[in-house]
Amino acid sequence: MSRRLHISVRISLLIALFSLGAFAEDRFLVKVNGDINALARHYGLTVVQSLGGSATGMHVLSSKGANPHDLARSLAAEFSVRSVEPDNAVILPGIKPASAVVRSPASTSGFSISSTLVRYHNSYVASGYVNQPAVGLINMASAQKMSTGGGIVATIDTGADFTHPGLLGSLTPGWDFVNNLPFGQEQADINKAGATVAQETTPILDQETTPILDGGTAIILTQETTPILDQETTPILDGTKYPAFGHGTMVASLIHLVAPDARIMPLRAFGANGSSSISQIVAAVHYAVEHNVDVINMSFSVSSDSPALKDAMEFAFNSGLVLVAAAGNSGQAATVYPAAYSTVMGVGATDNFLQRAFFSNFGQPLVTLAAPGQDIIAMYPMNHYAKVSGTSFSAPLVAGGAALLVDLNKKLNETSATAALSHAHALAPGLELGAGELDLFQACMSLPRSAGGNW
Repeated sequence: MSRRLHISVRISLLIALFSLGAFAEDRFLVKVNGDINALARHYGLTVVQSLGGSATGMHVLSSKGANPHDLARSLAAEFSVRSVEPDNAVILPGIKPASAVVRSPASTSGFSISSTLVRYHNSYVASGYVNQPAVGLINMASAQKMSTGGGIVATIDTGADFTHPGLLGSLTPGWDFVNNLPFGQEQADINKAGATVAQETTPILDQETTPILDGGTAIILTQETTPILDQETTPILDGTKYPAFGHGTMVASLIHLVAPDARIMPLRAFGANGSSSISQIVAAVHYAVEHNVDVINMSFSVSSDSPALKDAMEFAFNSGLVLVAAAGNSGQAATVYPAAYSTVMGVGATDNFLQRAFFSNFGQPLVTLAAPGQDIIAMYPMNHYAKVSGTSFSAPLVAGGAALLVDLNKKLNETSATAALSHAHALAPGLELGAGELDLFQACMSLPRSAGGNW
């Protein structure tokens, strides 16, 4: 293909991308061969960030006052520029900037969970977490007789709470791409802002009823049924400023529920306000590959295709990683990414009666299979638990299932994991949820074992 044709295709793609939305603060994600600083000076641009490692050559440039359409066309025509696209903002499902937190009244009985602590592998957790309906629906107990998980599962999310007693020993340090810091701690934005966080001293259950996020359905934190504790109304934090706080911890805890002996690496690409960018997600994917991750969970989606995101998925796929993503919460046959990419398993949501959850997207090629995603009980920061709904919380059950398979076959990749996990419980064809409901036992039974496996 000629250089002229390369440029023509690139400019056509840019026009399509621009038609789907404006640049995030007029920022471009540019891949170049050569000196980025010289290119930036020539166009009067600022180099905001240069990605490193396997993503070397990718840069975030910002402009002020220039017409973004014209500037993108000019950049695409440069011989040294291999690709250019808007560094679009990505928002977690259900999150709206400056959205208000809706609180349940203190008189409402709310959600309750058993106050009994039970030992779950290397930690103690609320019994309601390990005995919730989803556990039986996905045939988890039978599967865990064969495998309790292995390898490393990365979460590209808001981080995770390293201090939560239920996750002790399961988290391994990742990276915070929002603040450019190690670990990937969920509380990073809150600690940085000096926000006051109310910590209930009751050792087992939260007393809050703060809805947080996901697909328009409220996350109701567990509420103790003791009458005095039912009257607790102190908010954990300002939900208007931090609407996505806890999302990553909840996702990590569901991976831990399925695969308690897998290690979980939080890659914090989203802030507590629920926002990220394509460049931060791409950087996180490359970091995962470079740090020998086996599985990546992505509980987010974007409606517009991104060449850089697609390339990152292909890079991880070709590196042997298993990729799992939420199918989205629009309740329609929509196409969202990364779930719709052929290199990724897209996960839809079911309720506790094996019906498609009302909010779950569906159809092909988006949904590979489904998992419970309505009224799921998950850990929440600072020794709390939450009741949540959304495909964000179906995906980590499948990612945990992939970690079970990693323990059985060290040569697992996206193709073999998809084949095994597609041995699912059949659902009504009209639900359009791919292979059906996740069945961890059938998935484990179907997988050819390698010499390095544990079964």
